[in-house]
Amino acid sequence: MATESPAGNSPSRGKRADARRNRQTVLAAAAEVFVTSGVDAPIRQIAARAGVGMATIYRHFPTRADLVTAVYHHQIEACAEAGPDLLASAGSPLEALRQWIDLFVDFLVTKHGLADALQSDNDRFAALHAYFLDRLLPVCAQLLDAAVETGDIRPGTQPYELMRGIGNLCIGRDNDPRYDPRRLIALLLQGLQRPHTS
Repeated sequence: MATESPAGNSPSRGKRADARRNRQTVLAAAAEVFVTSGVDAPIRQIAARAGVGMATIYRHFPTRADLVTAVYHHQIEACAEAGPDLLASAGSPLEALRQWIDLFVDFLVTKHGLADALQSDNDRFAALHAYFLDRLLPVCAQLLDAAVETGDIRPGTQPYELMRGIGNLCIGRDNDPRYDPRRLIALLLQGLQRPHTS
């Protein structure tokens, strides 16, 4: 019979919870490091940011491609989960859409480097891109629909068009520090808004 801990959990369950926490900590740290230093950043830099040993990272992610894929997946999930939360907490559906687009842009900035790192593994990249669309298109649609219902956004904008347009505006940011895609994205969103007549 397995020994139970005082909380009623077996020691192996506690270890699994610790491993999951370590994995999430590593993914969050890797995402931050990838934004500032690129996907080729040294693993020791990610380990230092996460506060874990390099062996912990290699135990969870044996190759850099495994780590890059997991970060991409982690960020897709964070962006997908944020949509309904923002809709519930923001002052209006339009404000929720604005905040979500801001998160989406953060994700896209990292995604360009992640995509480049995975180009050599086309099957893995294609699967991740399909997952990206499956998870994020419905969230974008929900936010757009809510803003249309309140009369803040004109009807007719397709979620895919909006996400693709935002993605296209983000291209080139890495090579030109004078270019701020967020300014143009704000103008794009302004153009989608229904004019209010007084």
